[in-house]
Amino acid sequence: MILQRIRESLFNVAIVMGCLLFAGSLAADQKALVGGRLIDGFGHRPLADSVILINGDTIEKIGTTDTLAVPEGYEVISTEGMDVLPGLWESHAHLMINGHADYDHWDRTYADRLADEIMPASAVQLLLAGITSARDLGAPLEASISVKTRIENGDIPGPRLYVSGPFIQHEAYPGAEAFRWGVKGADDARKKVRKLVDAGVDVIKLIDQDTMTLEEAQAVVDEAHKHGLKVVAHSHRPNEIRRGLEIGVDNFEHTGLTTAPEYPADVMEKIKERTATGRVAGGPLYWTPTVEGLYQYESTVDNPEKLDDDCWHRGLKPDTIADIRQSLEHPGQLEYMQLTPLRKPTLKRKIQQLKEAGVVFLVGTDSGIPTKFHCQSTWNELTVLVYEMGIAPMDAIRSATYWPAVMMGVQDKTGTISEGKLADIIAVKGDVLRYINLLQDVKLVMKGGTLYKQDGKVIESAL
Repeated sequence: MILQRIRESLFNVAIVMGCLLFAGSLAADQKALVGGRLIDGFGHRPLADSVILINGDTIEKIGTTDTLAVPEGYEVISTEGMDVLPGLWESHAHLMINGHADYDHWDRTYADRLADEIMPASAVQLLLAGITSARDLGAPLEASISVKTRIENGDIPGPRLYVSGPFIQHEAYPGAEAFRWGVKGADDARKKVRKLVDAGVDVIKLIDQDTMTLEEAQAVVDEAHKHGLKVVAHSHRPNEIRRGLEIGVDNFEHTGLTTAPEYPADVMEKIKERTATGRVAGGPLYWTPTVEGLYQYESTVDNPEKLDDDCWHRGLKPDTIADIRQSLEHPGQLEYMQLTPLRKPTLKRKIQQLKEAGVVFLVGTDSGIPTKFHCQSTWNELTVLVYEMGIAPMDAIRSATYWPAVMMGVQDKTGTISEGKLADIIAVKGDVLRYINLLQDVKLVMKGGTLYKQDGKVIESAL
């Protein structure tokens, strides 16, 4: 009897201790961001002296210091003097590249290191720059799904990843077959899309659609839409845009036409016809301009100090870092960029044409191309769009928060700071609506309620 009572007492103690530990873990997951100015992503007037209650990975309640008391047990994190925003989206990243100047060398040398080193390094660099969601548009399928899955499972840090896997095009470029899939006929096009769908991609990327037959290109879009996936497509040539509009592409990438001063009149009329249909055509016509790499190349050559910023070293092996660095020793001599000085003067006019036509811009950068690092590209794009292209700061922020979530169909989970949505939140010191380039120094990064950066310092234990 005595032994039985001892056992019962020990059992009860264990239950109590377990409850206390559980309660403690809950309390540790309850946070309150207090005092900052909230720019929630919807585009209306910011909320001063905000309070954001977070329970686990979810935003629980939003108010102000006058209207919402912080409940007992919540960890209070001051955002006084800061602007608080939704975590940014990078809508055109290439995780398989890291700024190296020689694609042929990179593809040969690092093909076996993409899943284990290169793409995870790109992912964590994006996250620490305040990018909590990213579209990775073009990489080998197995590596793409592996990195996406490991991030989702919490095995490696990174933004919420939306992947396309390989490009679909008329014919793969020699040596790039692992991440570029050619199609031969409409049936093969549908088969390739289904293979991507079955693997778990989130979006289909189509390029060189003007060199496909109409039947092939239409099959890609129709099969993607049949399975609920959007299609993004290049816009480097007038016929790429014409064909893309004809087949129902959802989102054009880049501000192309090389050195041409503007888009042709008939292309603009077709774009305006598409933007006039809105929801009838399945939503707005989205456009990801990716201008900052072109616009800022000359200033990079004049002042290459940003190439020495070691933020892009994180996650990479010493030999990889050395290889990238040596490839950029003479940034003014890069073959990849030789047309760029001639393209730069055309960008403002093309952006103005697209703006007047009513497209919805998404912030994306081609991050990973030569001289463009994942830890720098997105804030640079926002800076160029606002200071050089005349986009209003609030509109630019929405193009990096609200609209990408809508385009990807996840606006019920991310894109704004709203009750019931995932706690993907960043904060910067100062007035970001006056000085958009403050985003180069994100002081707080939270994804799913987990802090990865606070007071400007990386929380290494979270990585």
